[in-house]
Order: sequence, then C-alpha cells, then structure tokens
Amino acid sequence: MKEKIEIGDLTQKVCTACEGYENPMGLEEAKRYLEKVKGWDIKDDGRMISKSYEFKNFSEALLFTNKVGEIAERENHHPDIYLHDYKKVRIDLTTHAIKGLSENDFIEAAKIDEL
Repeated sequence: MKEKIEIGDLTQKVCTACEGYENPMGLEEAKRYLEKVKGWDIKDDGRMISKSYEFKNFSEALLFTNKVGEIAERENHHPDIYLHDYKKVRIDLTTHAIKGLSENDFIEAAKIDEL
C-alpha cells in the first residue's frame, strides 16, 4: 500500500534553504506533489517541473515574468524563466543544489499559479 504524503496547502509553506546534501525527490513522490499544482509537467527524467503560459501581449508577459521574479527573490528559490515569441513564458523549476526536485519546487509552482 502506498504511503500517503501530507502535502498541505503549498501556498502557505515557505521554501527552505537547500545545502546540496539532500537527496532529490523520487519520481513517485514528485507525481503525488504534481497533483497539487495543475498544468505543470515533470521533465528531464524527473529532475524538473515545467509550465507554459500565454498572454495577450509582450507587456503582460513581462509583468508576469517580473512577478515570478519577486516570488523567487522572496522564497530564495530561482526558476529558469523563458519569455519567448513575445507573449509566451515558460517556467522551469528544479532545485539546482541537488540537481533534482524538492518540495521547494512545488511550493514555488503553487505560488506562481496564484498570480
């Protein structure tokens, strides 16, 4: 029987510092967390989650990108952000220090989705 993971409301959590000695999240655990952040996909053999957004114009896409940056600075957890085709933004989240996923990635994804 699968162990139930209590994820709680990810938007109420805060990213914690990752020193690089932790193990990345396994694929099965990542899939359970993924259920809490709609529209995100697991990429790079389970080492990253990614989501794309499309806006009416460049100005809206840039505003969104800057708001994501504010979240990243507040949480001290920084995604890779790609503004392309003038009105599309793709966000890739991974915990760089462990070269894989941690709860921080899902916390940040949930907070980005609140925008």
